[in-house]
Amino acid sequence: MITITHQKKVKQAGFGEQRFDRRPILSRTVTGLLAALVCVCSAAFMTNPTLAQDASEALGPKDNNARGATTPLLSEMKTLQSHLRPEFVDVHPRVYFTEQELGALRTRAHGPEKTWWEEQLRRVRALEGPPPPPPAEKRRAQNDVAFAIAESAFAYKIEGDPKYLAAAKLYMDAAVSYDVWGYSFSKPNVDLAAGHLLYGMGVAYDLLYNDLTPAEREKYRNKIARQGKLLYEFFAPRPGRSWAYSQNHTFIPMSGLAVAAYAVYGEVPEAKQWAALARAIYSKVLATYSKDGYYYEGFEYWIFSTPWIIHYLDAQKHATGEDLFDQPGLQKAHLYAAHSLTPGGQMMFDFGDVFAGPITRAKTGDDYERSHPGGHFESNYSLLYDLASRYNDSEIQGVADWMKGMGHTSQEEWWTLAWRNPKLKSTPIEALKPWHHFPDHDVVFWRSGWNAQATAIAFKCGPPEGHSATSLIASTPDWHTEQGHVHPDVNSFILWAHGQYLTGDSGYAGVPTTVEHNTLLVDGRGQGNEGKGHDAWAGFPYELMNEARITKAQLTADGFEMEGEGAGVYDPSLGLKRYLRRITMKTSGKIEVSDVVESTSPHIFTEILHSDGKMKSTAEKRYQTNINDVSLQVQLFEPQGVTSKVEQNVVMGPGRPGSVDKGSLEPRGERLLFSTTEKVTSTQFVWELGF
Repeated sequence: MITITHQKKVKQAGFGEQRFDRRPILSRTVTGLLAALVCVCSAAFMTNPTLAQDASEALGPKDNNARGATTPLLSEMKTLQSHLRPEFVDVHPRVYFTEQELGALRTRAHGPEKTWWEEQLRRVRALEGPPPPPPAEKRRAQNDVAFAIAESAFAYKIEGDPKYLAAAKLYMDAAVSYDVWGYSFSKPNVDLAAGHLLYGMGVAYDLLYNDLTPAEREKYRNKIARQGKLLYEFFAPRPGRSWAYSQNHTFIPMSGLAVAAYAVYGEVPEAKQWAALARAIYSKVLATYSKDGYYYEGFEYWIFSTPWIIHYLDAQKHATGEDLFDQPGLQKAHLYAAHSLTPGGQMMFDFGDVFAGPITRAKTGDDYERSHPGGHFESNYSLLYDLASRYNDSEIQGVADWMKGMGHTSQEEWWTLAWRNPKLKSTPIEALKPWHHFPDHDVVFWRSGWNAQATAIAFKCGPPEGHSATSLIASTPDWHTEQGHVHPDVNSFILWAHGQYLTGDSGYAGVPTTVEHNTLLVDGRGQGNEGKGHDAWAGFPYELMNEARITKAQLTADGFEMEGEGAGVYDPSLGLKRYLRRITMKTSGKIEVSDVVESTSPHIFTEILHSDGKMKSTAEKRYQTNINDVSLQVQLFEPQGVTSKVEQNVVMGPGRPGSVDKGSLEPRGERLLFSTTEKVTSTQFVWELGF
């Protein structure tokens, strides 16, 4: 049993803002009446000033920031460790492996891991087809080239087969041929693809150094030098500059820059500065990283982003000898991975920008093909093996083995050979409590067990980057927060039962709004500064966001009682004093949601419940939705005077890189809305959900 009670409100100072580009989603089409609806709604987005798009974007550095008037990175670049170990000077390989270490991995790959390794060799990317020709600006195209380069280079060092060397060089030549690393129309040469390709080229240059001709080394080194210089200059310190340290568009490029720096260290004079900058920025990346293991950008971004933190920490430890793995959030990351998965492990509790909601859950659309290639969930579970080995933690090892046992895959599966410690004990998943409260981010997960037919719920009522971010914002003037992947979803919940997602979130949104979640509207208005761009929290005081918190989490094997107070995340002009939500399950198959809402002035209060399927009225204040033969019964007991309606849940999907808030509208399930018939200063909503 876990019981957590917290009533005190803590005032903190600061503010948050953000917008971002996502992993790829291709456009989708809507026909017939749906197309007409989309056109109408699109026009509303274009003409309604409250839905105007936010043109600001500072996912990496931001200039002319009064809070960032000083440049502490300059001194940290001079004092923090970023020099190669003396024994690695003029020696290759050195970034991640020595020749001796590769020999030990070769023995394992050809011995106890032979069957597994041969399976990996059958899927080496660079042997499946040629690289994309220039300019290769299709989404993710250059990212995949980077992964192919690193993988084939490693395969060659283990196998010694010339075909892997030839494949690696073919893809490296393709990378050299791309004049722009990334997108010519959005942050060319300084964003995610640049980080990916610097990583891939750096890994391969280091591993293959002694197998390349002098002319090949010069060609690849010159390209690394050019691209590293561009990336360094974009992120370099200057007066009045701040950085989005906790955002993946900062730490992914810096990870790639560091790997490239250590690969060409001593050959490219500027590499010392690249390494120093990456180390200084990573000091803040780690300082602002999760304290409780929860990843604020959502599970899709945990999959996409966390490997890059691991790649940096691994390179830093191996190349310089500095161990930066003592991070509480990383020590608890396996808890986030385990609890974020729905029972059965093939879907996830998708708070925030996570795939396409009902479309992905129906196993259709581009996002499903991307998230479940070949029908297998690509969760990047294998990074947990590295953490298990670093912390000598059998529980982390057990979560990784559990995810692998459910058929999960990783983008760079080859790393498992290096990351997994076969001598480390694996704790069975059943030994892990099937519930957890992440206290800094105030998100609670509960399930009846670890089996595929378990009932499970997730409840979210905390500030975007956790309570600890408040003091960090105040003490780190060169950090600007970017929270576009965090939705206005305080006091929302997601429910899963009988092998089915019953009610919850809407997926990745270009312009996220509160109505897309199971929570509260006040006179039709939602949380934060929604509707102005990709970041619903831009310009909203963090001290107010910090007032959102879980006030009770009583979790047992028989049920749960959770409470969250969320009034602080609504515009102060609304005068909302209280939005206390209580969710309880005392009897299997029945959940009660009870909300107390109070304000200083009268308003129409509306509560929303979502379904991937159709919502049908069965009686007054009673509705039913059926999803894959699983029924959810909805009954509203309070208040007495309400109106109800069912409408399509139309979400603006993300636009292309650099214009994420300019996407197309997409229908994603339906939503049920109950509203008070008159403006009131207080009311109570009481729901019962039966399944």
